[in-house]
Amino acid sequence: MVTRIVMPKLSLTMKEGTVGVWYKKEGDTVEKGELLVEVFSEKATHDLESPSSGMLRKIVVQEGLDAPINALLAIITGPDEEFDEKEILAVESEPASKIEKKVLASPAAKRLAREHGMNLSLVEGSGPDGRIVEDDVRIAIEKARGILPKVREVIPLSGYQKVSADRVSTSFRTAPHSTVFMEVDVSQVNKLQDEFQVSYTSIFVKAAAESLREYPMVNSTFEGDRIKIYGDVNVGVAVATEDGLVVPVLHNADRRSLKEIDSAIKELTRKSRAAKLTRDDLSGGTFTVTNLGMYGVEFFIPIINPPEAAILAVGRVVEKPVVIDEEIKVKPMVKVSLSYDHRIVDGAPASEFLRKIKERIEKENLK
Repeated sequence: MVTRIVMPKLSLTMKEGTVGVWYKKEGDTVEKGELLVEVFSEKATHDLESPSSGMLRKIVVQEGLDAPINALLAIITGPDEEFDEKEILAVESEPASKIEKKVLASPAAKRLAREHGMNLSLVEGSGPDGRIVEDDVRIAIEKARGILPKVREVIPLSGYQKVSADRVSTSFRTAPHSTVFMEVDVSQVNKLQDEFQVSYTSIFVKAAAESLREYPMVNSTFEGDRIKIYGDVNVGVAVATEDGLVVPVLHNADRRSLKEIDSAIKELTRKSRAAKLTRDDLSGGTFTVTNLGMYGVEFFIPIINPPEAAILAVGRVVEKPVVIDEEIKVKPMVKVSLSYDHRIVDGAPASEFLRKIKERIEKENLK
């Protein structure tokens, strides 16, 4: 029996994956359930298991190469089973072959060439089998301009970085961004930190999650000619890692206590930096919180994490004078910003939502 190993669709937004490491070589015997290949997708590493026992007869996509979902990665058969390799490969790759016969190039290279009007047939590829990679296109563009600065180093994008770049580009192309800003007095937050030993991020996640229940349009997504409002409040938290930005998801954040949220965020952060996030950890987000305050950043405008409707950005704490009841007092203040998809949310409800977060931080007991 011939078993086809294909690139799985591991999330709703996944378009392609990257083959990391093949744990078996062509000709090796494999058992059902045995680890077969490592695949990068959605900023996590997924190990695919063999769906059947037999022999790994053919590896179609080599390590480090991209493949769209459902693309053939490998073939497993019985040890002595005969099969028509050419026929299988022809059937599986027919749609793609019509394109690749013209030019063998990575998606990033094609996108860059399209943006600059570069004819890929004139570009010399440096990748496997003459495949054109993004850097080849950059060099061709600079040569065409007559300017070629000395390159100190070329760093290939990791699987994580490729996904991040694609998602950020998709967000800016498809969602008309708008942003509102406010300053928040975090005096009460400091008391909560002292009492519960929790982070600023956890406190803002708690305030946002509770506010999303009151403003369901912010907890939604745009689909074609309709808006889908989610029933669950699943808050993603942006985490910086050595391989780039990841956004693990805290599911049902509105039902959790502050301590539970803080513990969950710490565990997700640990898994992010160890590249141990699972598919569930990265799926189902309905809203995102990002905090750059620990880097000394006072204020920034975040990019929406598609397909969500909005993202909350938190800056650093600044002690500054404010007027309260006609008196000048020094208060710990934080600038927050909300970027939102203007197809879904207008300025007024976005401002009301941000004000509700501000009120919860300043006045309510978030526990």
